Amino acid sequence: MLKIVPDPPDATAASTSLEAMLLQTSEYLVCALTIAQQTVLLSPKPAGQVLTLAAMHEIENARSLVEMALSRVQSVH
Repeated sequence: MLKIVPDPPDATAASTSLEAMLLQTSEYLVCALTIAQQTVLLSPKPAGQVLTLAAMHEIENARSLVEMALSRVQSVH
């Protein structure tokens, strides 16, 4: 059975470094983008595709911001 709802953050998340959180966020965004891309391919109606394409655009923008922040964090260390 597929798990729809993710587990809540654990207590160790507070002690996680900013770099680790950005890496994990980037991975989540890649997964979200992949799911959105598959949704576009499987959606037969253009109206559904438009909303998914808009979501993909926002995910890509968020991912580039995370990557930029990650590169700044890595350059500081």
